[in-house]
Amino acid sequence: MMADEQTLSRLMAAAQAGDRQAYAVLLAEARRWLLRYLARKVPPAHLDDLVQEVLVSLHAKRARYDPGRPFLPWLAAIARYRWVDHLRRSYRRAEVELGESDAAHEGDADAVMARTSLDRLFDSLPRAQARAIELVKIEGHSISEAAARCGQSEPSVKVNIHRGLKRLAALIEKAD
Repeated sequence: MMADEQTLSRLMAAAQAGDRQAYAVLLAEARRWLLRYLARKVPPAHLDDLVQEVLVSLHAKRARYDPGRPFLPWLAAIARYRWVDHLRRSYRRAEVELGESDAAHEGDADAVMARTSLDRLFDSLPRAQARAIELVKIEGHSISEAAARCGQSEPSVKVNIHRGLKRLAALIEKAD
């Protein structure tokens, strides 16, 4: 049985106060929740690694958690960011592999699936937002480079990235 929101918030507050047992229970409950949350977003072969990345991020950010706020939305935000990082890595890895051999490998299926998921999400965004996110967050261009490529001002690129990521987060939350 999953712990409820109030229990998770209390466990996190106790963990912040140094209660190791509460922290162990919190991590176990968070792991269970993350497995369910991320199972529909990544291939099964990547699930455990991504869950561990999120738990490491939770550990690193635990001092920033505000006990007065709900725990699960905070955890979901961390999970979303790690998931997007995972998609970005998969996309880049597929680009390198295809660039080196110009032939598809069996391992490319995961990257193709990740890119397909990302493309579907981008299809729900206005083109300017999707392009700005792709150039800056996925391809690694600077804001000024993206502005030149898109024919937009730098502030417009920043706004498009912010609004696009916010919309993607809402779409992902809605899908759950």
